[in-house]
Amino acid sequence: MPPSDSALLLDHQLCFALYSASRALTRAYAPLLAPLGITYPQYLVMLVLWEEHAGHDGATGGVPMGRLGERLELDSGTLTPLLKRLSALGYVERRRGEADERQVFVHLTSSGRRLREQARGVPKAVACAAGFTGPSRTATLDDLARLRGELRALTERLSRAAG
Repeated sequence: MPPSDSALLLDHQLCFALYSASRALTRAYAPLLAPLGITYPQYLVMLVLWEEHAGHDGATGGVPMGRLGERLELDSGTLTPLLKRLSALGYVERRRGEADERQVFVHLTSSGRRLREQARGVPKAVACAAGFTGPSRTATLDDLARLRGELRALTERLSRAAG
């Protein structure tokens, strides 16, 4: 193979390295989330809801769907089925805004709040199994956050250049 073609090898692609690592991580979570009855994408939704509802009694402080979408970088077409399933499981309720019925707020139910306690050990189990603890964890998360920022900036530049 000519040296110039090595740039097109799958294993030389940053995109594939990130994609395959993400898929492997998602698969690693599956057996830990199965007893909770939720999938990895549903778990991510619940993480945001637990974070956003911290300190609330659940009766107030619903999270706007737009906010959920922003935090998870998901559009409403992807987020809505996740929320429907979580609602069917009894973990969340979707309610229209009182001031603006076009806005939908997502509220944790008491079951959704209890699920948080059941899920408490999931992050540590994954981190320990992957040897992802202590200073190396912090450094890796920092590196990934920086890479994510650089890729977002690249996307923005490419979008502007395209038109």
